[in-house]
Amino acid sequence: MTDTLSSAQARRIALGAQGFSRARPTSVSRRHLHRVMDRLGVLQIDSVNVFARSHYLPLFSRLGIYEPALLDRVFLARATDYVEYIAHEATFIPIEDWPLWRFRMDAFRRRWEGEDSWMSSNARTVQWVQDELRVRGPLRPADLREDAPRERGTWWDWDEVKLALEHLWRTGDVAVSGRRGFERTYALAEHVIPDSIRSQEISRADAIRELTRRAARSSGVATQSDLADYYRIRDRAQISQSIADLVDAGELEPVRVRGWDRAGRPLPAWRHRDAVLPRRIDAAAVLTPFDPVVWFRDRALRAFELDYRIEIYVPAEKRRFGYYSLPVLVGDRIVARVDLKADRATSTLQVQSAWWEPQARVEDAERIAAELALAATWQGLEHISVSGWGDATAAIHGALSTTAGSVVRRHVHTRESTP
Repeated sequence: MTDTLSSAQARRIALGAQGFSRARPTSVSRRHLHRVMDRLGVLQIDSVNVFARSHYLPLFSRLGIYEPALLDRVFLARATDYVEYIAHEATFIPIEDWPLWRFRMDAFRRRWEGEDSWMSSNARTVQWVQDELRVRGPLRPADLREDAPRERGTWWDWDEVKLALEHLWRTGDVAVSGRRGFERTYALAEHVIPDSIRSQEISRADAIRELTRRAARSSGVATQSDLADYYRIRDRAQISQSIADLVDAGELEPVRVRGWDRAGRPLPAWRHRDAVLPRRIDAAAVLTPFDPVVWFRDRALRAFELDYRIEIYVPAEKRRFGYYSLPVLVGDRIVARVDLKADRATSTLQVQSAWWEPQARVEDAERIAAELALAATWQGLEHISVSGWGDATAAIHGALSTTAGSVVRRHVHTRESTP
């Protein structure tokens, strides 16, 4: 018999699986970062730094205030438990997971082995880059640019050197060994990934089954498309087979979620056997667009009534919500979205726009205000400003005016802005 869940129960299960049923610690250590990564499986990397780069935000959303330098030490140093690969988009993954992605590395290699491929057409550049990394060890792209022979003309075009590094990273011949600031340092994979890990052989079917299992654990309850998107696996037949195998093994349980329908028919869904249904979720958090809670648009709409689109590439005059609006979680609901900017010159957290979502309640403004005050403290900003763009700005400004002083001693200003 298939269990039936309400949409609210499904949301609580999903948020519990993502760590939002746990109270934030009073202080954050490496252990807390590892615990979050154990739940998420991956941490998506993004270069946009209007408020904070995306990979810093999921930890703040779940743990509260922590030192960003702690993330740098845990994830970006050369000697680390994590490495970068395309496990959704560009993400941090546990270094021991490297063999799980061999099937994807091999797929890139097969795609580029033809005579007309970029790799074949630029074989000399690719070989030179590999030789330099073999002799000199980890290098930044800038190091290669400075030392590339100039007499060879367009063969040493800088874009080709960068492309060679990116292609070699995708095929697993090269790994990211760390970052300086936000600039990657590359090395041969054998110089980054221990031999005991690199030598492991995992078949494509076994890797996808394991990734499907992990996606189910991180999702709590999910449809097939949810599970496929978590690690961007396009092979629907293999995902379907993996789900069947995991059901047979007792790791997944078929469920029906009320409201999870398509064309009037219920969508098949599965609950991981370790998923817990919290009695309530008492979290408040600002989420990055690349948080697993909302990164799959279909799931965000189905589970949270959040019709979400990043508007970075939308012309300013056509944006509905702002350049980089962030969903705001209160309890088990996505209640608003806020477009935040850290203005370092004036030490101000700018709320450039704020909008209510369908599940918002009047009392949510106070929880949002407290979370914005916390975000300002986390980023070391002394003031908060609220624009007049968006139907939630007045309520959030009012809540900040009465709470910010006692919470973090912030000065709150109102300003008018345009989209």
